[in-house]
Amino acid sequence: MKDVLLITPPFTQLNTPYPATAYLKGFLRTKGIDVFQMDLGIEVILKLFSSSGLDALFDVAIDEGNITSENSERIVLLREEYVRTIDSVMRFLQGKQHTLARQICSGGFLPQAQRFNDIEETEWAFGMMGMQDQARYMATLYLGDLSDFIIECIDEHFGFSRYAERLGRSANSFDELHEHLQQECGYIDRIALDLLRVQMERWTPKLVCLSVPFPGNLFGAFRCAQWIKAHFPDSQIAMGGGFPNTELRSLKEPRVFDYVDFVTLDDGELPLELLLSYISNPSADERVFKRTFLREDGEVLYENTSTRSDYNQSDVGTPDYSDLLLDQYISVIQMPNPMHSLWSDGRWNKLTMAHGCYWGKCTFCDVSLDYIKRYEPVRAKLLVDRMEELIEQTGETGFHFVDEAAPPALMRDVALEILRRQLVVTWWTNVRFEKTFTKALCLLLKASGCVAVSGGLEVASNRLLKLINKGISVEQVALVTRNLTEAGIMVHAYLMYGYPTQTEQETIDSLEMTRQLFALGILQSGFWHQFALTAHSPIGLDPDAFGVIPQRAEITFADNDVMFEDSTGIDHDKFSQGLKTSLYNYMHGVGFDLPLSSWFDFRVPRTQVKQHFIESCLAAEGLPAMKSGARVLWLGAPPMLIHYTTMKKGVECEMVQLIIHDKTRSFGLDFERTLGEWFADLLERCAVTASRPCFFGRVRDEYEEQFEDFEGFWYARSIMGLRDAGVLLVF
Repeated sequence: MKDVLLITPPFTQLNTPYPATAYLKGFLRTKGIDVFQMDLGIEVILKLFSSSGLDALFDVAIDEGNITSENSERIVLLREEYVRTIDSVMRFLQGKQHTLARQICSGGFLPQAQRFNDIEETEWAFGMMGMQDQARYMATLYLGDLSDFIIECIDEHFGFSRYAERLGRSANSFDELHEHLQQECGYIDRIALDLLRVQMERWTPKLVCLSVPFPGNLFGAFRCAQWIKAHFPDSQIAMGGGFPNTELRSLKEPRVFDYVDFVTLDDGELPLELLLSYISNPSADERVFKRTFLREDGEVLYENTSTRSDYNQSDVGTPDYSDLLLDQYISVIQMPNPMHSLWSDGRWNKLTMAHGCYWGKCTFCDVSLDYIKRYEPVRAKLLVDRMEELIEQTGETGFHFVDEAAPPALMRDVALEILRRQLVVTWWTNVRFEKTFTKALCLLLKASGCVAVSGGLEVASNRLLKLINKGISVEQVALVTRNLTEAGIMVHAYLMYGYPTQTEQETIDSLEMTRQLFALGILQSGFWHQFALTAHSPIGLDPDAFGVIPQRAEITFADNDVMFEDSTGIDHDKFSQGLKTSLYNYMHGVGFDLPLSSWFDFRVPRTQVKQHFIESCLAAEGLPAMKSGARVLWLGAPPMLIHYTTMKKGVECEMVQLIIHDKTRSFGLDFERTLGEWFADLLERCAVTASRPCFFGRVRDEYEEQFEDFEGFWYARSIMGLRDAGVLLVF
C-alpha cells in the first residue's frame, strides 16, 4: 500500500515527463510519505503504438465500419506494413536503434499516407540538421498518419499531446464534459483504465492526485477519477495543476465532486500535506486546508484555513523522476526547425530557477495569480546541487528550466557554478529580452551549456510594447538577439497579433520587424499566436482601460479565457494564415525579398518601417560600459609565457608573448614584460574556478597604480579581440 499515487493523465508530452508529479514526489519524500507516480499518457502511447496495439486497433476500426476516407482506406491496406515497422520506429524514436535512420531516409521502409504529401517541399529545410533528425521527422509523419486514422476511425478526441482538449477549453459550464463522461468509455479510455487498474491494484493508495496542467488532459483526469470512484471507493482523489490554478478559481459546480474529492490551487506541496493529514485523521476536532475546494451538504466550499505559509523553494526538495519510464519516451520532430525540436526532441530534466516572474507586469499575463506574482528565486548553489542529483538519478544531462522568465542575474550565477564544478550539461530556458543580456553574459551562458532561449517579442511595435508594459523596446530586442546569436545560443520569439487597439498598420509593421530580424540571422525561430483575453490578467481585470468589451458568461466551472470585442472592430483572424506562412518561410531562410502583401489574400497597408531599421539599431550600439562592480572573468586556459628582448629606438626592451589557446585556435599577444606578466597573472585570478571574484574597479585601480592609460589598454584591439576567446565583463 502507498500513501499517494500521483498521475499525469493522457496526454501531455511524448519526449519527456511533465514535471509536476516529479516535483511533488521529491517534496513528499522529504516528509517520509510513501509515493508512486505514473505518466499515464506515455504508457497509453506505448501500448497503442506497438505491433500488438496496432493489430488490435485495425481490428476495431474494421469491425466498427468507420473507414470512410481514401486516406484511411490506404492505411488499412498497408496494415501489415504498419504492424511490421511500428516497433522498430518506436525504438528508433526512443534512441535505441540509431541505424534505422539510414533505412528511413533512403525510402521504401515507412508506409506513407497523407502526411507525406508535402515531404519533398520540406526536405530542403533540414540543411545541417542531419540524417538522424530527418529520419525522426519522417517517423513523426508516419505516426501522424496513424494519429489521423485514430481520429477518423476510433476516437475523434485523440491527440499525441492533448485528449478531448475542446471539452476543457473555455468550459464555463460543466455540462458538456459531464455529458461525455456519462457515455461509454472509448477505445483510448479503455487502454488508459486497464493501465491504471494495474497500479491501483498494486498500491491501493490512500490518496490519488491527478495533475492537470492543460485542457488537453482534463477529460482524461475526470475519466480516471470516475473509474477510481467506481472501483476503489476507499481512495480519496485530489485534482491540481496548471488548469485548476488558472481555470477553476471560481469553481461552483457541485457535480465536479461526483468525480474528485478535492481540487487544490497553486503550489501543491502544503495543500497535499494537509490533505494527507486530514485523510489520516478525519475525525480531528479541527480540519485545516490550504487553498482547497470540496463539497459539503451539496455545496462547493473553498477552504483556506491554514495559517502556514507555503514552503520556500529551498525546502521543497529535488524533483524525483523515479517510477517513470524515462528510457521509453519518444523524441519526435513535428517540423524541420532546430529550435522547435527542443520542445519535442530529447529527454529534459525539468527544473525551475525561480518561483513566479521577476517582472510580473505584462498586461496580457495572469500576473494576479500566485504562480506568477509570488517571486522567489532559488540559490544558484542549491540549484546546481539539484542538477547534479538529477544527473545521478536519471543519467540525463539536459535541463529545461521552466521559468516564466529566468532572472538574468541568477542565470549568470548558475552558469558560474556550473563552470566552477566543471559540469558538462546542456540547458535552455525562457527569458525577457532585456538589456542585461550583454555579449559577455551571453558568452558566459553559452560556455556553461546554454543552447537556446525563448522569449516574448510579442507585438514588435514600441507603442504596443509600452501598452503591454513589457519593459523592452524593439531596438533592445534587436541587440539582445544579436548578442545571443553571436554567442551561439538559438533564439525563439513568441509573437502576438490582435492585441487590444492594435491597428492593421501595426500588424504589418510588426511583421516587417520580424522579417528584418530573421533576414539578419539574429532570430532563428518564432511563433505567432492571437491575443487571448484571460480573466486574471490586468486587461481582464480592467477591460475598459484597454478598449476591450468582454462578453461575460455565467461561470460555474472554468473561468479564464474571456470572449471579447476590440474597440477597433478589426477582424484580426484574417491575418492568421499570412503571418504563419511568412514566418515559416523566414525560419527557413527564404521569402525575404517578397513584398509583405504577397503573404495575404486581401489588401494590407504598406509597411512604415524603414527598410534597414533593425540593422541601424545594431550599428548604433556603443562600446560596452565599464562599471566598477562588474566581474572580470577569464574562461580560457592559463596562457603560456615566452620571454624575449627586442630593440625599440636603439634601446633593448624586455618583452613577453602570451600564447593563448581556446577550443578552436591559438594566438599570441605581445606586451612589455611587466605589463605582460601582470596581465597573465590577472587572467589566472579571473578564472571561473578562482576562489575569489575579480571586480573591474579593482582591476582598473591596479593597472593605473603601475601603468598609465587604462582605457587605451582595455579598448585596445588586442584586448577587445580576447572578448570572444573568453575575457568577459559580466554585470
